[in-house]
Amino acid sequence: MAVTTGDISPSSGSGLGTWRTPLVIIICGCLIALLSFGPRSSLGFFIQPMSRDFAWGRDVFGLALALQNLLWGLGQPIAGAIADRFGVLRVMIIGALLYAGGLLLMRYSTAPLSLDLGAGVLIGFGLSGCSFNLVLSAFSKLLPPEKRGLALGAGTAAGSFGQFLFAPFGVAMIDNFGWQAALTVFAFLMLLIVPLSLAIATPASTAPASDAPAADQQSFKTALAEAFGHRSYVLLVLGFFTCGFQLAFITVHLPAYLADRGVSAQTGGWVVAAIGLFNIIGSLSVGVLQNKFPKRYILSALYLTRALSILAFISFPISTFSAIVFGAVTGLSWLSTVPPTSALVALMFGTRWFATLYGFAFVSHQVGGFLGVWLGGVVFEQFGSYTPIWWLSILFGVMSALINLPIVEAPVARPVAQPA
Repeated sequence: MAVTTGDISPSSGSGLGTWRTPLVIIICGCLIALLSFGPRSSLGFFIQPMSRDFAWGRDVFGLALALQNLLWGLGQPIAGAIADRFGVLRVMIIGALLYAGGLLLMRYSTAPLSLDLGAGVLIGFGLSGCSFNLVLSAFSKLLPPEKRGLALGAGTAAGSFGQFLFAPFGVAMIDNFGWQAALTVFAFLMLLIVPLSLAIATPASTAPASDAPAADQQSFKTALAEAFGHRSYVLLVLGFFTCGFQLAFITVHLPAYLADRGVSAQTGGWVVAAIGLFNIIGSLSVGVLQNKFPKRYILSALYLTRALSILAFISFPISTFSAIVFGAVTGLSWLSTVPPTSALVALMFGTRWFATLYGFAFVSHQVGGFLGVWLGGVVFEQFGSYTPIWWLSILFGVMSALINLPIVEAPVARPVAQPA
């Protein structure tokens, strides 16, 4: 006999200290998401000054940031598995140190290889250990079910607020003190993640009792086999590819695209900031709406909205006004895909291997990000235009809107051990 199960209640015996109330956990987790997402969303503003100083093409910078996206994704399930087994704290600390080291190496880079190592390898692996993905995992494990929906939205919105703050801040730092000083300041800010991570530390997993729920008895290999044999999970993972492709391409290449059309760097900073600001509204709204409407429909609507906003943006003359409107509309659907995606993973499979399974979904997201950034640089150097990538983004958006519709929102069916 089999019953459906997908327990998403907090881990028992989590050992939360009295000071680590749900409010403290949410605030500290949101600050970590803000700090980790802010600098990496502002790296597109370093393309022109660094390329000018070292006579690099945009494909050089594009490759480094493409590597960052790819390694962030590939490192995410590894970091997630370690966090699921040994707790989030040590993963967060190592990730923050790698992130800070990558920014410092980027600051001293004078050749493409050192740029690839700093901006690509170190920051990529650093993000896999201290970004909002693990914050959402900690929220799922530490918070009661009634607080999770809003917390997942708040954690995602905090990353967007980091983008809102760091985009104009980064532009101002570059204009007034130079790109080297801006990267140095970013690096030291990343060290604040270390003390903040104490608040969202999760307990190490222990060997499950024989009478524990099936979800808690699962091994790593069993969890992966179950997930990738589940049609709805595969569809969710495939749809997430588009999110990464669009976000990474726009984050890295939009400032240069706007500059090519006569829009000032300051305006470009405010466009990226507008994306972050309006995604706060979008993420929080989705965090609430996903408790009232099917998550697959929300995801489909978000992907379609993003595709239509890109179509409108490239179909009309580019101006300061149209650029900011594009930033606002795009922002509403920017990271809003993350709360329903992570919630669906928890709903289907529970929280025992949540960080791992969401990590594998994020690999798809970051493979898309790698291609978006890398192809953007290559296509521009070859054709002097980003137009083919814009149209590819629209196509992927429509395809993902369709892919998410057949997803079944229900826990997986697992056998329950019967008493002798």
